[in-house]
Amino acid sequence: MDLTRQTIEYCERTDFTYWSEPVNAVTNAAFLIAAALMAWRLRGVRLPLAWALVAVLAAIGVGSFLWHTHATGWAGLLDVLPILGFILIYIFAATRDFLGLSPARAAAAVVLFFPYAGGVAWGLNVLVPQMEANAGYASVVLLIFVYALILRRDAPGTARGLAIGAGILAVSLSFRALDGPVCAVFPLGTHFLWHILNAVMLGWMIEVYRRHRLAGARAQG
Repeated sequence: MDLTRQTIEYCERTDFTYWSEPVNAVTNAAFLIAAALMAWRLRGVRLPLAWALVAVLAAIGVGSFLWHTHATGWAGLLDVLPILGFILIYIFAATRDFLGLSPARAAAAVVLFFPYAGGVAWGLNVLVPQMEANAGYASVVLLIFVYALILRRDAPGTARGLAIGAGILAVSLSFRALDGPVCAVFPLGTHFLWHILNAVMLGWMIEVYRRHRLAGARAQG
């Protein structure tokens, strides 16, 4: 794999100049804004995993900005690795703190995510070949809904929050998938809406975790 090779992946990009995707690049500020907002919401709160998620959320914005300006293999890695990191941290946090399972089982859930996501993505690509990489993100939508379903009785507020997050991600993913198909009639594309809605969704998911943990602390106190 040539990490310096440039590629054109999105409708807005027409060449390999730095600002060929100005809207896709600038809208990554939404991730930084969401991270700053959640850092403010977490002020004075000792929730290490929530703070880790905030840091990764900011890294998502930086990585995605680099991807949409450099369009190289190394920038692509900096785009996808923080997203994967956020998913894995959240799975651990949700399994341990929402479901009340041991850290060992939460770690096992993190490991099991890889065959789960691979299997779901494979199945979706068989059914809808055009989904390609979007199938992997669709597996995350499904997983969040599963956690919401499990929690619907014991923690209805958290379940509702997760369902809202999954719904936002589903809408966001639709804009990611539409970027190519609408390019001929809308040269700007729709990928920038994936950024904005994803920033909202990821910030919201941190808020759901914060509320759940603080509600649990109040119940114990």
